[in-house]
Amino acid sequence: MQIYNTLSRKKEEFVPINPGKVGIYVCGPTVYGLIHIGNARPMIVFDTLRRYFEYKGYEVNYVSNFTDVDDKIINRANQENVAASYISEKYIEECKKDMEALNVKPATVHPQATLEIPDMIEMIKVLIEKGHAYEKNGTVYFRTRSFKDYGKLSHKNIDELESGHRDEEHSLKVSGEDEKEDFLDFVLWKPKKEGEPYWESPWGDGRPGWHLECSVMSKKYIGGTIDIHAGGEDLIFPHHENEIAQSEAANDTTFARYWMHNGFLKINNEKMSKSLGNFKTVRDITAQYDPQIIRFFMLQAQYRGPLNFSDEPIESAKNGLERILTAAEKLRDIIAKDNPDSDKDTEFIAELPKFTEKFEAAMDDDLNTADAITAIFDLVRYVNTTCNEDSSKSSAAAAYELLEKLTGVLGIKIDKAEDSLDSEVEALIEERQAARKAKDFAKADEIRDKLLSMGIELKDTREGVKWKRI
Repeated sequence: MQIYNTLSRKKEEFVPINPGKVGIYVCGPTVYGLIHIGNARPMIVFDTLRRYFEYKGYEVNYVSNFTDVDDKIINRANQENVAASYISEKYIEECKKDMEALNVKPATVHPQATLEIPDMIEMIKVLIEKGHAYEKNGTVYFRTRSFKDYGKLSHKNIDELESGHRDEEHSLKVSGEDEKEDFLDFVLWKPKKEGEPYWESPWGDGRPGWHLECSVMSKKYIGGTIDIHAGGEDLIFPHHENEIAQSEAANDTTFARYWMHNGFLKINNEKMSKSLGNFKTVRDITAQYDPQIIRFFMLQAQYRGPLNFSDEPIESAKNGLERILTAAEKLRDIIAKDNPDSDKDTEFIAELPKFTEKFEAAMDDDLNTADAITAIFDLVRYVNTTCNEDSSKSSAAAAYELLEKLTGVLGIKIDKAEDSLDSEVEALIEERQAARKAKDFAKADEIRDKLLSMGIELKDTREGVKWKRI
């Protein structure tokens, strides 16, 4: 498998540290509110990466954190006059609900920063002992220039960073607001403020810096060196750059071998922001569209490129997904007929591996889900042009098994058994069937229209009434 490594800026053959195993760390959300649609992109993309590694037979240790102590969480807690922990715990649970709706598998471990403070304090001690960090009045800073490779991920030159901030550095020092030795130094530990959560440390009561949290949690749950570190491209600098500096300075080993970053998501070609009034939470979007459509939409583009969220591509994704689900339903109907095998079965089944090969070739090329979906559409086209009601159960079952396997790698569900109707809808369908039997077609049409308004479309076939969500 080829992976585009942000560190080298080129595709590289993926070689795991331990054969047959892969450790993946993905930076998770800061939990102070409902996650937005931009948060959903890395969740879906890297969940798909995990699924593909599992499909290939790897044992995957997938770690994705929750940042549950942060200025935004504290501000939200103060606004609502509750403890910061109440806010973080509430929105961790809400985030998990949205992840489940999008069919994002729970991580092997979902570490929370506040539960790992002792290990963070230990890493700071190591950095101070090695001369990479220093304390000033209760704040501990990382001495950035002590790490000679600083800037290797973002490809930023440290001298250019310095010149770009010289005026700001001067104003901060004149005002007495900054006691750093160097403007480029960043915080590892910050002293407590009135009304904020804090933990005891050798440098006084306080809390860890954001960058430190991921370094400590990834080491604890994966190891000193990670196979793949992933996240949004907005995290490359300074977050991931700082993670590398403090981790490699403390552990004397490569922090991560491969770095993967997804591109930005825009709303109607504009950057999403509350000030523009286009801020969309996952909950907002899934109230309008089936979460499967959102997931399918996210995977129709190559993950490294920008993605524009608007009605037209979402409707296109909806139609594309419908083609796949309709083919799956067709295959289920043929399987239910239990037709005997025929001479055509061998020829039909012999063609199926080529769709698998095309799918895997796309996924092996830096997780090219767009081309992988094309391979699935090719399979759907083959089913639609080759299978009919006279096809054998064996042929249909082989095609269905493959379709289910490939869509499953993308996290798309095609098994109708996983979709159920509530009792009210089931009762209405039965009532309509009774009306049709009694030749009360006006009543039957009235019930059909009511179900349609509830998002349930009925189709009368020779095999009986079928339904689908719209």
